[in-house]
Amino acid sequence: MGRDDGWTLVTGANGFVGSALMGRLQAEGLQPLGTCRGTSLNERCVAAPPLEAGGDWSGLLKGVDTVVHTAARVHVMRDTSSNPLDAFRAVNVTGSLNLARQAESAGVKRFVFISSVKVNGEETRHGRPFAAGNDPAPEDAYGISKAEAEAGLRAISAETGMELVIIRPPLVYGPGVKGNFAAMMRAVAHGLPLPFGAVTDSRRSLVGLDNLVDLIVTCIDHPAAANQTFLVSDNEDLSTANLLRRLGAAMGKGARLLNVPPALLSAAAAMIGKRAIAQRLLGNLQVDISHTCRTLGWKPPISVDEGLRRTVQGGIR
Repeated sequence: MGRDDGWTLVTGANGFVGSALMGRLQAEGLQPLGTCRGTSLNERCVAAPPLEAGGDWSGLLKGVDTVVHTAARVHVMRDTSSNPLDAFRAVNVTGSLNLARQAESAGVKRFVFISSVKVNGEETRHGRPFAAGNDPAPEDAYGISKAEAEAGLRAISAETGMELVIIRPPLVYGPGVKGNFAAMMRAVAHGLPLPFGAVTDSRRSLVGLDNLVDLIVTCIDHPAAANQTFLVSDNEDLSTANLLRRLGAAMGKGARLLNVPPALLSAAAAMIGKRAIAQRLLGNLQVDISHTCRTLGWKPPISVDEGLRRTVQGGIR
């Protein structure tokens, strides 16, 4: 993974997952080459061509053995695009396939694609988690674009022989997390009363950033990872109430939870147009990582409580 062994190229190296992956690889004495957009350029993160414009990656791919593709147009809560699906496809499908074709032409041996559990769907029945072999059932534009990218990458792999590894994480938390998880952290930190004390039957799989990065590093060169799809989680599914209590414990304070019936919360969310948020807080989304663990001899190295502690230690954005 260094210069003598062939480079590992990490796209999106200034992103939430990409920057943590770069740090882990560098800490192990390796020399990954990161690409990024914007102003975060340095000796380890060089300018990337725009994915949506079908850019030329040939100069960056010289001497690269493995590409870890974390860059993407990510899922957003308030999408202002006039056609979100087309916008997601331009980056996540067309851009990813263009990069993969150029990678194969440059002699890259393995392409690791960071996808999303949204390829499987938005919700599971209690006790019936998603499995890696399930048929895709994406519901939103982001999930559809990731599913289409996976299909296109598999076709390229089958045609060319370049090894493909697909990783589908659920919600990722860790130092620097943003979005709804950060909002939840702020609420607990400020001692705000939260109406989720009775939400104890739902179960959701999450993955700590360090656990996801550990799996990605494993997949860079593990022989058994070739041409596999892996689900990943902390291997402990939590209810919303349990998550909030343990987040409060990580902060050294108790979460203030009110016991509002989940049916009432769901009805209220529907009235104000927040069904999607309610589904995430009240519903189930579980993943079965037994295939991942069995195939790779892997298990999450960090517990949920340690992951939450590290997240809190990283501060609230």
